[in-house]
Amino acid sequence: MKNRWLVGIAGAFLMTILGAIYSWSLFTEPLIASFGWSNLTTTWTFALSIFFLGLGALTGGRWQDRVGPRKVALAGVVMWGMGNMLAGIGTPYLGAWWLYASYGVIGGFGAGMGYVTPVAVVTKWFPDRRGLGGGMVVMGFGLGAVIYNLIVKSIPSFAAAAAAAADYASARAQALASHVDFDAARHALPLPHMQAVMDVFVMSGIAFLLLGCLCTYFLNDPPPALSTLAAPATSSSGHSYSTQEVLRTPQFYVLWLMLFLNVTAGILVISNAVPIMQEMTGAVPKVAAAVFGGIALCNAAGRLFWGAVSDRIGRKDAYVLIFLMQAIVFFAMGGMHTLLPVALAYAVILFCYGGGFGVMPSFSADYFGTRHMGANYGALLTAWGGAGLVGPLLAAHAKDATGSFSGVLPVVTGMLLMATILPLTIRKPASSKLVAVTPHVLDQAHN
Repeated sequence: MKNRWLVGIAGAFLMTILGAIYSWSLFTEPLIASFGWSNLTTTWTFALSIFFLGLGALTGGRWQDRVGPRKVALAGVVMWGMGNMLAGIGTPYLGAWWLYASYGVIGGFGAGMGYVTPVAVVTKWFPDRRGLGGGMVVMGFGLGAVIYNLIVKSIPSFAAAAAAAADYASARAQALASHVDFDAARHALPLPHMQAVMDVFVMSGIAFLLLGCLCTYFLNDPPPALSTLAAPATSSSGHSYSTQEVLRTPQFYVLWLMLFLNVTAGILVISNAVPIMQEMTGAVPKVAAAVFGGIALCNAAGRLFWGAVSDRIGRKDAYVLIFLMQAIVFFAMGGMHTLLPVALAYAVILFCYGGGFGVMPSFSADYFGTRHMGANYGALLTAWGGAGLVGPLLAAHAKDATGSFSGVLPVVTGMLLMATILPLTIRKPASSKLVAVTPHVLDQAHN
């Protein structure tokens, strides 16, 4: 491995494969129309996948600190691919619980193992520009949903199934508005449409396996010489915090809560992006999906932008801005009823949501060092898993109970305003120091 940029690019491509998990809203309406499920039933799959992603990151982070990144990333890719394949094969026969177990538990756990590995590895290779390095690799995760959406929507059989599912959703909404019984069986998707949706899961799993395994080949830790030069330390002796030590610091719990709150706000929108946009603007599903697909790039851009910016203005100031911008937007969204302002609001939310992930790896490395980066950051990512349950289910419950998503907007606004205080309350552990290195030395390092 002759330079760190190749490691970073491979890590970003691997993250793109895993980032397809954020395309779950593609399947929401087709699954509801295929099986007559509620919005809450389908949302549980996504919520479980993010929850187990957090657990997978915790497990994978600890494991990769012992055996190296390549084995852990490979195991994660295999589980993510198999979870998709099993979902497509068994869901028509075994129902929602099978989808939860395959895509939600197996796939989500694998995605978490795969996620934490390139984040930890690339952060170690970029100690002089941690925000940039971490932002670059997690940007791939944000791009994954954009690329996957474009590919899946171009499949004719899936496009036809999605169109039929949109008709089902429209008929169901009209029935609810008119307070009449809705005959789900009469409007359900024909068998060929349902099978087209299942085929996408299977084909996706195969592609994830093949491409992901190729990416894992390029992931390895920096050579010993580079580790010696660049090791972040929390004392002049070169000490770096172990996970047990990290868990005894108040800084860990503040960082955990910051990530949890940022993810809760963003994933609430992401998990129900198209339905929320339809409700607020009256846009037809096809238009709403197209608009969201375009602005989903902001999730990826925010990861790189905020990560790089945090190298200049500091991690704490970056997070204050991330929370404050979102609070303003969520407050204003309640009065938005046309497509352009809602799209701009989505763009800001996604930009800041991604930014939280772009800044947090370097935040963790600055405070706790990189020697145990996998385990330490894996522990922090359990906040993502927890928020993955709270955000989507909060939105789905509000929709099923009241028929509207708007009731959660003031709650999220207040939550984000309070969150702006958190970055201002923490300081680095008292003995934290960094060994200075130059970019030139790092770029010349090799095995």
